[in-house]
Amino acid sequence: MSLLTFFALHPVFTREAFVRHLAEAGGKAPNPATVRELLRYHQRTGRILAVRRGLFATVAPGATPESTPVDSFLVGALGCPGGVLAYHSALELHGLAYSTFEEVQILVPRSQRGWTFKGVDYRPLRAPEALGEAAMALGVESMDRLGMDLRVTSQARTLVDVLDRPEWAGGWEEAWRSLEGLRLVDIQEVQDYLERLRNATTAALVGFFLEQHQEALGVNETELKRLESMRPKGKHYLSRAQGGRLAKRWNLIVPVSLWRRAWEELG
Repeated sequence: MSLLTFFALHPVFTREAFVRHLAEAGGKAPNPATVRELLRYHQRTGRILAVRRGLFATVAPGATPESTPVDSFLVGALGCPGGVLAYHSALELHGLAYSTFEEVQILVPRSQRGWTFKGVDYRPLRAPEALGEAAMALGVESMDRLGMDLRVTSQARTLVDVLDRPEWAGGWEEAWRSLEGLRLVDIQEVQDYLERLRNATTAALVGFFLEQHQEALGVNETELKRLESMRPKGKHYLSRAQGGRLAKRWNLIVPVSLWRRAWEELG
């Protein structure tokens, strides 16, 4: 495979992938100086551009490094080795997001600093500690993106994650309106994931959401009862600051805005 073909097949790529390509093409590991010079040369000629240290993007035919579109999800995935696209980014990738964000959230196995590129903020996030080593594999699937594979949380895990941490999904309204785009969800996967997460308040909120959308998602009473068994023993506020109304079945005090879908009143 020629370098031009490599660039065509890799809209975003790491230095390590570039080195692997050179090694396969040449039959041996390339000299580091050769790698540096090749990358610099193709940057000077406007064929590629540096995204951040060790990460590059291919410039689209007819475009300049300044004008070329760069896929933000590939940048996020490849910029965080071992990372998984999650929260609002997962909603967008699954076609569920109510709004488009200029931020990409990536679950990472260890702490990592975020960065900004072409107006998009990249935010690496540590997964909940309760998940342990399974955090980077549980409820994770592969998705094709411009001919490249990236890892993203499944719809079932994303449902739980954005209700567990709505701040990473744009807040309650954005999370709720996005999740209402679900047409089919693996309730067994949702239940199993909640058991691993071990957060009674989140389990109750997921149960409340699924009960509110029971008909649309085809959720049966047996499935809801299993979620009910995970609810808090006593009454829990979803938000003490907002207060709310008790969803008795779930021992959850839910803000009135979610009960009433207050955003519809403003629409």
